[in-house]
Amino acid sequence: MSTYDPAALECLAAIVEEGGFERAAQRLNVTQSAVSQRLRALEAQVGSVLIVRSRPLRPTSAGQLLLKHTKQLRLLRADLERDLQELAPSAPGGSREDERISIAINADSIATWAMGALHDLVRQRLPLEIITDDQDFTQEWLRSGQVLGCVTTLKQALRGCKMVPLGAMHYVAVASAAYAEKHLPGGLTAHNFREVSYLSFNRKDDMAAEFVARAFGLKRVALNHLFVPSSEGQLHAVKAGWAVGVLPELLVRAGLADGSLVDMAPGRVLPIQLYWHCWNLESEVLDTLTQALTEAAGRTLEA
Repeated sequence: MSTYDPAALECLAAIVEEGGFERAAQRLNVTQSAVSQRLRALEAQVGSVLIVRSRPLRPTSAGQLLLKHTKQLRLLRADLERDLQELAPSAPGGSREDERISIAINADSIATWAMGALHDLVRQRLPLEIITDDQDFTQEWLRSGQVLGCVTTLKQALRGCKMVPLGAMHYVAVASAAYAEKHLPGGLTAHNFREVSYLSFNRKDDMAAEFVARAFGLKRVALNHLFVPSSEGQLHAVKAGWAVGVLPELLVRAGLADGSLVDMAPGRVLPIQLYWHCWNLESEVLDTLTQALTEAAGRTLEA
Protein backbone atom coordinates (compact mmCIF):
# COMPACT_ATOMS: atom_id res chain seq x y z
CA MET A 1 0.00 0.00 0.00
CA SER A 2 1.31 3.45 -0.90
CA THR A 3 2.26 5.93 1.77
CA TYR A 4 1.20 9.44 0.87
CA ASP A 5 3.25 12.49 1.78
CA PRO A 6 1.35 14.44 4.48
CA ALA A 7 2.61 17.74 3.01
CA ALA A 8 1.20 16.79 -0.39
CA LEU A 9 -2.12 15.79 1.16
CA GLU A 10 -2.34 19.10 3.02
CA CYS A 11 -1.50 20.82 -0.25
CA LEU A 12 -4.46 19.13 -1.93
CA ALA A 13 -6.72 20.12 0.96
CA ALA A 14 -5.51 23.73 0.85
CA ILE A 15 -6.24 24.00 -2.89
CA VAL A 16 -9.80 22.75 -2.39
CA GLU A 17 -10.50 24.70 0.79
CA GLU A 18 -9.02 27.97 -0.49
CA GLY A 19 -10.46 27.61 -3.97
CA GLY A 20 -7.21 28.02 -5.89
CA PHE A 21 -3.45 27.55 -6.12
CA GLU A 22 -2.45 31.11 -5.24
CA ARG A 23 -4.39 31.25 -1.98
CA ALA A 24 -3.28 27.72 -1.12
CA ALA A 25 0.34 28.83 -1.50
CA GLN A 26 -0.27 31.82 0.77
CA ARG A 27 -1.84 29.63 3.42
CA LEU A 28 0.96 27.06 3.30
CA ASN A 29 3.63 29.76 3.10
CA VAL A 30 5.20 28.26 -0.02
CA THR A 31 5.41 29.35 -3.65
CA GLN A 32 2.60 28.67 -6.11
CA SER A 33 5.08 26.58 -8.10
CA ALA A 34 5.68 24.38 -5.05
CA VAL A 35 1.93 23.85 -4.67
CA SER A 36 1.67 22.75 -8.30
CA GLN A 37 4.65 20.42 -7.96
CA ARG A 38 3.25 18.75 -4.84
CA LEU A 39 -0.11 18.23 -6.51
CA ARG A 40 1.48 16.78 -9.66
CA ALA A 41 3.59 14.41 -7.55
CA LEU A 42 0.49 13.27 -5.63
CA GLU A 43 -1.49 12.78 -8.85
CA ALA A 44 1.41 10.77 -10.29
CA GLN A 45 1.51 8.57 -7.20
CA VAL A 46 -2.26 8.00 -7.24
CA GLY A 47 -2.35 7.61 -11.02
CA SER A 48 -5.34 9.89 -11.36
CA VAL A 49 -6.27 13.54 -11.70
CA LEU A 50 -7.27 14.91 -8.27
CA ILE A 51 -8.47 18.43 -9.11
CA VAL A 52 -10.85 19.56 -11.86
CA ARG A 53 -9.49 22.88 -13.10
CA SER A 54 -12.89 24.52 -13.28
CA ARG A 55 -14.37 27.64 -11.71
CA PRO A 56 -14.57 26.99 -8.86
CA LEU A 57 -11.95 24.25 -8.52
CA ARG A 58 -13.39 20.97 -7.32
CA PRO A 59 -11.93 17.58 -6.37
CA THR A 60 -12.44 14.52 -8.53
CA SER A 61 -13.75 11.31 -6.98
CA ALA A 62 -10.17 10.27 -6.18
CA GLY A 63 -9.49 13.76 -4.85
CA GLN A 64 -12.50 13.51 -2.54
CA LEU A 65 -11.19 10.22 -1.10
CA LEU A 66 -7.77 11.73 -0.39
CA LEU A 67 -9.39 14.87 1.02
CA LYS A 68 -11.41 12.76 3.45
CA HIS A 69 -8.26 10.84 4.40
CA THR A 70 -6.43 14.13 5.03
CA LYS A 71 -9.16 15.39 7.32
CA GLN A 72 -9.15 12.11 9.23
CA LEU A 73 -5.39 12.54 9.76
CA ARG A 74 -6.07 16.05 11.08
CA LEU A 75 -8.56 14.60 13.52
CA LEU A 76 -6.01 12.06 14.74
CA ARG A 77 -3.44 14.82 15.23
CA ALA A 78 -5.98 16.92 17.12
CA ASP A 79 -6.71 13.96 19.41
CA LEU A 80 -2.98 13.48 19.99
CA GLU A 81 -2.57 17.19 20.75
CA ARG A 82 -5.32 17.06 23.37
CA ASP A 83 -3.82 13.96 25.00
CA LEU A 84 -0.34 15.50 25.13
CA GLN A 85 -1.73 18.71 26.61
CA GLU A 86 -3.39 16.69 29.37
CA LEU A 87 -0.08 14.99 30.15
CA ALA A 88 1.91 18.25 30.07
CA PRO A 89 -0.44 21.24 30.40
CA SER A 90 2.42 23.74 30.53
CA ALA A 91 4.05 22.50 27.33
CA PRO A 92 3.63 24.63 24.18
CA GLY A 93 1.01 23.15 21.91
CA GLY A 94 -1.90 23.93 19.71
CA SER A 95 -2.80 22.60 16.30
CA ARG A 96 -1.51 24.31 13.19
CA GLU A 97 -3.93 26.86 11.78
CA ASP A 98 -3.91 25.21 8.37
CA GLU A 99 -5.02 21.87 9.83
CA ARG A 100 -8.62 22.84 10.36
CA ILE A 101 -11.33 20.69 11.89
CA SER A 102 -14.23 21.42 9.54
CA ILE A 103 -17.95 21.01 10.18
CA ALA A 104 -21.01 22.20 8.23
CA ILE A 105 -23.88 23.87 10.09
CA ASN A 106 -26.97 25.58 8.74
CA ALA A 107 -27.13 29.35 9.16
CA ASP A 108 -30.19 29.33 11.44
CA SER A 109 -28.48 27.01 13.92
CA ILE A 110 -25.41 29.25 13.92
CA ALA A 111 -27.61 32.27 14.60
CA THR A 112 -29.49 30.67 17.48
CA TRP A 113 -27.96 27.78 19.42
CA ALA A 114 -24.85 26.21 17.86
CA MET A 115 -22.21 28.87 18.58
CA GLY A 116 -22.61 28.55 22.34
CA ALA A 117 -22.13 24.81 22.04
CA LEU A 118 -18.71 25.30 20.45
CA HIS A 119 -17.40 27.96 22.83
CA ASP A 120 -15.40 25.67 25.13
CA LEU A 121 -13.84 23.81 22.20
CA VAL A 122 -12.60 27.05 20.67
CA ARG A 123 -11.19 28.15 24.03
CA GLN A 124 -9.24 24.87 24.04
CA ARG A 125 -7.66 26.05 20.76
CA LEU A 126 -9.37 23.55 18.50
CA PRO A 127 -8.75 24.93 14.97
CA LEU A 128 -12.43 24.88 14.06
CA GLU A 129 -13.80 25.81 10.64
CA ILE A 130 -17.58 26.24 10.31
CA ILE A 131 -19.01 26.00 6.80
CA THR A 132 -22.51 27.39 6.31
CA ASP A 133 -25.11 26.02 3.92
CA ASP A 134 -28.82 25.31 3.77
CA GLN A 135 -29.79 22.58 6.24
CA ASP A 136 -30.98 20.37 3.36
CA PHE A 137 -27.55 20.51 1.71
CA THR A 138 -24.98 20.43 4.54
CA GLN A 139 -24.78 16.64 4.24
CA GLU A 140 -23.23 17.04 0.78
CA TRP A 141 -20.16 18.53 2.45
CA LEU A 142 -19.89 15.40 4.58
CA ARG A 143 -20.51 13.10 1.62
CA SER A 144 -17.68 14.75 -0.33
CA GLY A 145 -15.28 14.40 2.61
CA GLN A 146 -14.82 18.16 3.03
CA VAL A 147 -16.14 18.16 6.61
CA LEU A 148 -16.10 15.58 9.42
CA GLY A 149 -19.62 16.37 10.64
CA CYS A 150 -22.75 18.34 9.77
CA VAL A 151 -26.09 19.54 11.11
CA THR A 152 -28.74 18.58 8.58
CA THR A 153 -32.43 17.82 8.10
CA LEU A 154 -31.60 14.45 6.53
CA LYS A 155 -32.05 11.46 8.82
CA GLN A 156 -30.36 8.66 6.86
CA ALA A 157 -26.71 8.24 7.85
CA LEU A 158 -24.08 7.99 5.14
CA ARG A 159 -21.88 4.91 4.94
CA GLY A 160 -19.13 5.15 7.55
CA CYS A 161 -21.00 7.82 9.52
CA LYS A 162 -23.27 7.92 12.55
CA MET A 163 -26.35 10.03 13.24
CA VAL A 164 -27.66 11.64 16.43
CA PRO A 165 -31.11 13.37 16.57
CA LEU A 166 -30.88 16.96 17.82
CA GLY A 167 -34.51 18.07 18.01
CA ALA A 168 -36.79 20.38 16.06
CA MET A 169 -36.36 24.04 15.23
CA HIS A 170 -39.72 25.81 15.00
CA TYR A 171 -40.26 28.38 12.24
CA VAL A 172 -42.89 31.11 12.20
CA ALA A 173 -43.92 33.70 9.60
CA VAL A 174 -43.23 37.24 10.79
CA ALA A 175 -43.26 40.80 9.48
CA SER A 176 -42.65 44.24 10.91
CA ALA A 177 -45.67 45.82 12.54
CA ALA A 178 -45.81 48.55 9.87
CA TYR A 179 -45.51 46.04 7.01
CA ALA A 180 -48.22 43.85 8.48
CA GLU A 181 -50.60 46.78 8.95
CA LYS A 182 -50.06 48.03 5.40
CA HIS A 183 -50.08 44.78 3.44
CA LEU A 184 -51.66 42.05 5.58
CA PRO A 185 -53.77 43.61 8.34
CA GLY A 186 -55.64 40.34 8.79
CA GLY A 187 -52.55 38.14 8.62
CA LEU A 188 -51.59 35.55 6.04
CA THR A 189 -54.39 33.48 4.53
CA ALA A 190 -54.77 30.99 1.73
CA HIS A 191 -56.18 33.82 -0.39
CA ASN A 192 -53.64 36.61 0.13
CA PHE A 193 -50.24 34.94 0.54
CA ARG A 194 -49.29 35.75 -3.08
CA GLU A 195 -49.72 39.49 -2.49
CA VAL A 196 -46.44 39.88 -0.57
CA SER A 197 -42.77 38.93 -0.94
CA TYR A 198 -40.84 36.48 1.21
CA LEU A 199 -37.21 36.37 2.30
CA SER A 200 -35.07 33.38 1.37
CA PHE A 201 -31.44 32.46 2.02
CA ASN A 202 -30.75 31.60 -1.63
CA ARG A 203 -32.42 29.90 -4.58
CA LYS A 204 -32.11 26.49 -2.90
CA ASP A 205 -34.06 27.67 0.13
CA ASP A 206 -37.73 26.58 0.02
CA MET A 207 -38.55 27.24 3.68
CA ALA A 208 -41.14 29.97 2.98
CA ALA A 209 -42.90 27.90 0.32
CA GLU A 210 -42.99 24.87 2.63
CA PHE A 211 -44.42 26.98 5.47
CA VAL A 212 -47.21 28.42 3.28
CA ALA A 213 -48.04 25.05 1.73
CA ARG A 214 -48.31 23.31 5.11
CA ALA A 215 -50.11 26.20 6.80
CA PHE A 216 -52.91 26.29 4.24
CA GLY A 217 -52.99 22.68 3.04
CA LEU A 218 -51.64 23.42 -0.44
CA LYS A 219 -49.63 20.99 -2.54
CA ARG A 220 -47.40 23.49 -4.31
CA VAL A 221 -46.98 27.25 -4.10
CA ALA A 222 -45.00 29.85 -6.05
CA LEU A 223 -43.82 32.86 -4.08
CA ASN A 224 -42.08 36.14 -4.80
CA HIS A 225 -38.65 36.03 -3.14
CA LEU A 226 -36.03 38.46 -1.93
CA PHE A 227 -32.68 36.78 -1.26
CA VAL A 228 -30.69 37.63 1.87
CA PRO A 229 -27.97 35.03 2.63
CA SER A 230 -27.85 35.21 6.42
CA SER A 231 -30.25 34.63 9.29
CA GLU A 232 -29.37 37.89 11.03
CA GLY A 233 -29.63 39.73 7.71
CA GLN A 234 -33.11 38.35 7.15
CA LEU A 235 -34.15 39.49 10.62
CA HIS A 236 -32.89 43.00 9.87
CA ALA A 237 -34.70 42.95 6.51
CA VAL A 238 -37.98 41.90 8.16
CA LYS A 239 -37.69 44.67 10.75
CA ALA A 240 -36.97 47.16 7.97
CA GLY A 241 -40.20 46.16 6.22
CA TRP A 242 -38.74 44.44 3.17
CA ALA A 243 -40.91 41.34 3.19
CA VAL A 244 -42.36 38.49 5.26
CA GLY A 245 -39.75 36.21 6.81
CA VAL A 246 -40.14 32.57 7.81
CA LEU A 247 -37.59 32.52 10.62
CA PRO A 248 -36.74 30.44 13.69
CA GLU A 249 -38.96 31.28 16.64
CA LEU A 250 -35.76 31.41 18.70
CA LEU A 251 -34.49 34.25 16.53
CA VAL A 252 -37.67 36.36 16.54
CA ARG A 253 -38.88 35.71 20.09
CA ALA A 254 -37.68 39.06 21.42
CA GLY A 255 -39.20 40.99 18.50
CA LEU A 256 -42.56 39.30 18.97
CA ALA A 257 -42.43 40.08 22.68
CA ASP A 258 -41.71 43.80 22.25
CA GLY A 259 -44.17 44.26 19.38
CA SER A 260 -41.65 45.19 16.69
CA LEU A 261 -42.55 41.98 14.88
CA VAL A 262 -45.97 40.45 14.21
CA ASP A 263 -46.79 36.76 13.83
CA MET A 264 -48.48 36.64 10.42
CA ALA A 265 -50.00 33.18 10.94
CA PRO A 266 -50.74 32.76 14.65
CA GLY A 267 -50.83 29.15 15.77
CA ARG A 268 -49.07 27.89 12.68
CA VAL A 269 -45.53 26.58 13.14
CA LEU A 270 -43.23 24.70 10.79
CA PRO A 271 -41.11 22.20 12.78
CA ILE A 272 -37.83 21.26 11.11
CA GLN A 273 -36.08 18.22 12.55
CA LEU A 274 -32.30 18.49 12.77
CA TYR A 275 -29.70 15.73 13.00
CA TRP A 276 -25.96 15.65 13.67
CA HIS A 277 -24.01 13.37 11.34
CA CYS A 278 -20.30 12.66 11.71
CA TRP A 279 -17.67 10.09 10.81
CA ASN A 280 -17.99 6.88 12.79
CA LEU A 281 -14.46 6.96 14.23
CA GLU A 282 -12.98 6.57 17.68
CA SER A 283 -11.93 10.14 18.39
CA GLU A 284 -12.02 12.21 21.56
CA VAL A 285 -12.34 15.41 19.52
CA LEU A 286 -15.26 14.00 17.54
CA ASP A 287 -16.94 12.67 20.69
CA THR A 288 -16.52 16.05 22.40
CA LEU A 289 -17.97 17.86 19.38
CA THR A 290 -20.93 15.47 19.30
CA GLN A 291 -21.60 15.83 23.01
CA ALA A 292 -21.36 19.63 22.93
CA LEU A 293 -23.79 19.97 20.03
CA THR A 294 -26.32 17.42 21.30
CA GLU A 295 -26.37 18.90 24.81
CA ALA A 296 -26.85 22.45 23.49
CA ALA A 297 -29.58 21.30 21.11
CA GLY A 298 -31.29 19.44 23.95
CA ARG A 299 -31.44 22.66 25.98
CA THR A 300 -32.71 24.78 23.10
CA LEU A 301 -34.60 22.82 20.46
CA GLU A 302 -37.98 21.17 20.76
CA ALA A 303 -38.06 17.44 21.49
